[in-house]
Amino acid sequence: MALKSGLTRRDLRSERFVRPFNGLYSVRRLPLLSGGESAAAVQQARILDAAAQFASYMAVHEFFSHTTAALVWAIPLPLLADDKLHVSVCAPHRAPRGVGVRGHQLAGRRVELATHPGTGLPVTSPAATWALLGTILRHPYDLVAAADALLWTDRVGGPHGGSKRAALASATTLEDAIPFRRKGALALREALPRVRAGAASRPETWLRLTIVDAGIPEPVADLDVYDDRGRYLGTIDLGYPERKIALEYEGDHHRTDRDQWNRDLRKHRALMAAGWHVVRVTSQMLFGDTGPLLAEIRRAIRASSLR
Repeated sequence: MALKSGLTRRDLRSERFVRPFNGLYSVRRLPLLSGGESAAAVQQARILDAAAQFASYMAVHEFFSHTTAALVWAIPLPLLADDKLHVSVCAPHRAPRGVGVRGHQLAGRRVELATHPGTGLPVTSPAATWALLGTILRHPYDLVAAADALLWTDRVGGPHGGSKRAALASATTLEDAIPFRRKGALALREALPRVRAGAASRPETWLRLTIVDAGIPEPVADLDVYDDRGRYLGTIDLGYPERKIALEYEGDHHRTDRDQWNRDLRKHRALMAAGWHVVRVTSQMLFGDTGPLLAEIRRAIRASSLR
């Protein structure tokens, strides 16, 4: 196809092109990233770019699954040890093989398929994708975070701004997708009771579970806060409304996006003016030594009892 379009073999061997898969040439390009992204974000952007390229010559019976489908559905994942594309078929078709591809043959009666509405890519459904992650995600918090993301409803402009994105799954559809005897089923069943609908990101889920597993009462997720006159002050990641304690995770985009940074400052000032104690949590505090963070939360809870 490339030669018929007027390109020469010398053109295809130049630095302008890459060969991500057998028989496929693509213009060399880098994902459009804003700077300051984590290694996981860079890796995931590249996987999605590769999936878009691979889709151009997929067989009609092939579809993306496992972590690749998870990224298409914007399910949050950690840095992956395996960055190959997961491409599946239903039996009796044979699993695809090739450089950069990890093929799977799945039992058709247990797999629900979908076409992603934004990209048009063939993928496993959101619930089926989560069920397949049971054999890949090693940390139980990550399985919970993936399910939290599927139950999350994105809201714009606070409680009065309407809904931007409906939940992609429900607790019932997730439970129905868990296989009976397949590897990973036990991890999925243990994760499901810990799933909540309010977490907008992987770190928010990790923060909630870290708090609970330390013996601290579970905070409320995605909490709308109002002052004594009923004015909306903002939505916080996690909090204890009866104690006026807000827990806010500060990701890299909060630091590098000036508008986001200013919105955070205004919200936190409004919360403190209304008598709230704001605990701001960074990646290092959450994914490193959590002792100081948990101690700060405990101090805030004790202090709230004295107010």
